[in-house]
Amino acid sequence: MSATLLAGGTVITMNPSRDVLPADVLIEDGVITRVGQNLAGTVPRPPGAPEIQTLGVEGMYVLPGFIQTHVHLCQTLFRGLAEGVKLGDWLDRIWTLEAAHDPESMRFSALLGCHELLKSGTTCVLDMGSVHHTDDVFTAVQLSGIRALGGKAMMDVGDHVPPGLKETADESMSESLRLHSKWHGADGGRIRYAFAPRFLESCSEGLLRSVAEKAREMGLLIHSHASETAAELEDCKSRHGMSPVKYLKSLGLAGRNLVLAHCVHLEDDDFRILAETGTKVVHCPSCNLKLCSGIADVGRLVRLGAKVSLGSDGAACNNNLDMFHEMRTAALLQSYLNGSDYPWARLFLEAATLGGAEALGISDVVGSIEPGKKADLIVVDVSGEHAFCGIDCDPATRIVFSARSSDVRHVLVEGRPVVTQGELRLSPHAVQLAREVTMRAPEILDKLLSRRR
Repeated sequence: MSATLLAGGTVITMNPSRDVLPADVLIEDGVITRVGQNLAGTVPRPPGAPEIQTLGVEGMYVLPGFIQTHVHLCQTLFRGLAEGVKLGDWLDRIWTLEAAHDPESMRFSALLGCHELLKSGTTCVLDMGSVHHTDDVFTAVQLSGIRALGGKAMMDVGDHVPPGLKETADESMSESLRLHSKWHGADGGRIRYAFAPRFLESCSEGLLRSVAEKAREMGLLIHSHASETAAELEDCKSRHGMSPVKYLKSLGLAGRNLVLAHCVHLEDDDFRILAETGTKVVHCPSCNLKLCSGIADVGRLVRLGAKVSLGSDGAACNNNLDMFHEMRTAALLQSYLNGSDYPWARLFLEAATLGGAEALGISDVVGSIEPGKKADLIVVDVSGEHAFCGIDCDPATRIVFSARSSDVRHVLVEGRPVVTQGELRLSPHAVQLAREVTMRAPEILDKLLSRRR
């Protein structure tokens, strides 16, 4: 029975009391078993069991791993290839690149993303793949050691969809069900499947109704985009006579198992619908700013009781996958939009951890540091000059406004170290692949660009 003791840190528990305390964290067989002071030497071990491995984290924060509830691992290779445009033109460029993916380029793109996410403290993601090669995304997830929920992008309509991404509703559902049967629950439940209808402009009413029915029948999460731009809102009203949120509700999709990215352009009734149905909202502030989409009114959503989590979206529309950036940007924007007299740092630190777990329906497994939960944890060193803070400084303020991804020292997923002293710690095969990805990424991208269609 393997055991690790994180000793001497300040633990930001995210437990029901939101305790922040000087404590050790004991991990046994991937599960948090004790949180308390001076645990070294007090834990009985079965005869023949290996000794407890102690990791000294004095002066550092121990947090639940970050949970990003909207990413596109398939787009990591496309960083910097669709600059200086708004969402419509951005999609035209990115969709042709996605259509050009082959299994190797998809696997490389996803591995690059997983490694960046892990090194910056993200231990779990909700990913939306492309239409094809989703097996290769899941293979990369499996090799990297990150926790993930995700699914293939479902797209059966759309005037601007390139031929390489076109599919019928039947093909989309059939492939989704095949992927579910192969990957849902893989690696002891670390990998789970979610339906991923891309957004209203690329999904027929029939496909959306089928997704709603199947998700209810199978108990699966649904992941989509909604109300990202003002143009999307007006187009939906023109086509269907209602906003995207109302339209999704009319089709039976709104509810606790629906996770919607963006929700920037909402009508008054939309705020109420999201809160009353328990639909989860993913705030992606950096992407929304970069593509000139706008600023989501998270303050209003939260005041009404809606649940909000965070995502960096993709490297092609954000240029990084760093949760520290997203927390800080979100807090600054809401301070401007809704006033500075609210604990925005605490809100968005929670959104990045427990809030993400709640959005994905896995808060019984991860999201806080409590006995019985999986040990998805990160250790953040705030001893650098940039993070110096007064004696009474709120830890959430220090992490959200001052800390950086380079301050992440250790990352564990189910108690297994995946980052140690800031460096990836992978299986020999995964290490070899990581080196290959770094060396061959330019070559792979050149091949992909040459076959765009």
